[in-house]
Amino acid sequence: MKQDTVCVQAGYTPKNGEPRVLPIIQSTTFKYDTCEEMGKLFDLEAAGFFYTRLQNPTNECVAAKVAKLEGGVAAMLTASGQAASFFSLFNIAAAGDHIVASSALYGGTYNLFAVTMKRMGIEFTFVEPDDDAALQAAFRHNTKAVFGETIANPALTVLDIERFARAAHDHGVPLIVDNTFATPINCRPIEWGADIVVHSTTKYMDGHATSVGGAIVDSGNFPWNDYKEKFPGLTTPDDSYHGLIYTEAFGSGAYITKATVQLMRDLGATPSPHNSFLLNLGLETLHLRMKKHCDNARQVAEYLKDHEKIAWVRCPALPEDPYHTLAKKYLPGGTCGVISFGVRGGRQAAMDVMKRLKLAAVVTHVADARTCCLHPASTTHRQLDAAELSAAGVPADMIRMSIGIEDVSDIIEDLAQALK
Repeated sequence: MKQDTVCVQAGYTPKNGEPRVLPIIQSTTFKYDTCEEMGKLFDLEAAGFFYTRLQNPTNECVAAKVAKLEGGVAAMLTASGQAASFFSLFNIAAAGDHIVASSALYGGTYNLFAVTMKRMGIEFTFVEPDDDAALQAAFRHNTKAVFGETIANPALTVLDIERFARAAHDHGVPLIVDNTFATPINCRPIEWGADIVVHSTTKYMDGHATSVGGAIVDSGNFPWNDYKEKFPGLTTPDDSYHGLIYTEAFGSGAYITKATVQLMRDLGATPSPHNSFLLNLGLETLHLRMKKHCDNARQVAEYLKDHEKIAWVRCPALPEDPYHTLAKKYLPGGTCGVISFGVRGGRQAAMDVMKRLKLAAVVTHVADARTCCLHPASTTHRQLDAAELSAAGVPADMIRMSIGIEDVSDIIEDLAQALK
């Protein structure tokens, strides 16, 4: 199936007489006739559902659709994008380990890595994504993964996925890519060498700002058994499952299985089946909405780049953008609906413009049907100091604007009156 069809049809196939629309299985528990049957589930000897904290039929169907969209072998849903990013790394890293990450990251992800996971004993080295020498020099004997964003939030740098994948694989570790802004409609990082893909499904996948969620997709390609000493959690016995070895028992599905039956079991960042139902509705129109988001964003960026009160504009779809060449390679069908720009006059001028917007709302969100904006330096990235803001590509005059699917002339008119 082509991507448009996958959005609509994949994940759930009703049998004769069953509901046409994916049902919401809003149950925490599932009944079995015998202890033996349930025991096989607890020992991972049989597939099935017994407690929604681990797996749920509604969640499972939507995860299957996301996996299909990304071209992976398996996926799992989480309660948030932050949980997905955390699980993706904590599934293979522990205290004393090290991760290499692009410095161009969403502020919440940077905080998760640099503060919270650091307290857990996992150290991160952040590298400027265009500095190949810094990337190569960042690896250590205890490095377990490389992490980056396809299109960075809010810097809008485009990751050179092939280069990052080569560096990761040369050092025997997987590349994990956050594909939230591009979505699998515009880029499938696995096709460019990424091993694991994460999403905040709260954004374009849901598309309507109704449900917080995340997803992790495994390509099934990384050869964990070739690096047994580096990844003992996957390649040595798990005492909590009677000595089961994930790579032996589940092959290419080892990574997602471990994340589900171990991390979700113990940490419980489980999505509500109702939220997964809403996510599925969003996925059904993702292919239509992304085209409109991208087209509107390009037109707004073209308007702003020639405006006398605008100092700079970032939109990889523009030919003059420094990441346009990479965008043409990895995102030929479109980038995303998010742009960023600086207002002449600095921080206060940017905030003054935002006060005067009428159609575009000031909200702590991005990538849904409605146009919205944010001042990252004072909100999502306010925990960073000046040097960290610079490294993350977040100047003080930056407005991040998420262009919705309204009539683009109305969005431009709103900006015109606010700037005037």
